[in-house]
Amino acid sequence: MTLAGKRVLITGGGTGLGADMAAHFAGAGAEVVISGRRQDRLDAVAGEIENTRGVQADVTNEGDVQALFKAAGPVDIVIANAGASSSAPFGKTSLDDWNAMLAVNLTGVFLTLRDGLNQMQGWGRLISVASTAALKGYAYVAPYAAAKHGVVGLTRSLALETAKRDITVNALCPGFLETEMTERSIQNIVEKTGKSRADAVAALASHNPQKRLVQPHEVSRAALWLCGDGSEGINGQAISIAGGEV
Repeated sequence: MTLAGKRVLITGGGTGLGADMAAHFAGAGAEVVISGRRQDRLDAVAGEIENTRGVQADVTNEGDVQALFKAAGPVDIVIANAGASSSAPFGKTSLDDWNAMLAVNLTGVFLTLRDGLNQMQGWGRLISVASTAALKGYAYVAPYAAAKHGVVGLTRSLALETAKRDITVNALCPGFLETEMTERSIQNIVEKTGKSRADAVAALASHNPQKRLVQPHEVSRAALWLCGDGSEGINGQAISIAGGEV
């Protein structure tokens, strides 16, 4: 497939899945704009991927998101990938923790997709990166799961609004990915339980019936598929990439 002549904006593009998506979309011929809170990380990724540039932005800040789209120029594909996770027993979850999880994982998606949609004139693809936590519950991450469930509701509702246009809206829901975010979860398990790193990895991989962590390229290729010929009828879906977990 080729995305020559298309411009894609990927939030959270300075690390992990976002950086992997940038490489895949650039490889398919698209012009890539990545965003994140740290310009040095964006520059490092952009320096390794042809036809890619970074624009610093905090997706929880409305002004930042508006400035991001102005700096990016007309965008055909918007991938709301920026996110964060934290873990705590529900009874020990503070209001600040709750608000922080909703801000980056739900409000950030709302702002990104809203401003992305508002600048689209013709063909377009809006993709949110959710999680299997958008489709089921996990212990000790209630705010994160609530935010990701919200992303799926937002995605399905927006898909109905755009259904008569040449724009589709879908969510990708990977299980535990082999990325920096999951590495932080692994270290948290090690520190709080005393398990070895191998046992902590196995604990997360056990959620996947294939007994493995999902690889970033699996999600990137799913995103590419949603932007290619033959995907026009895929709209309002929450696509699980988790080896059959959900």
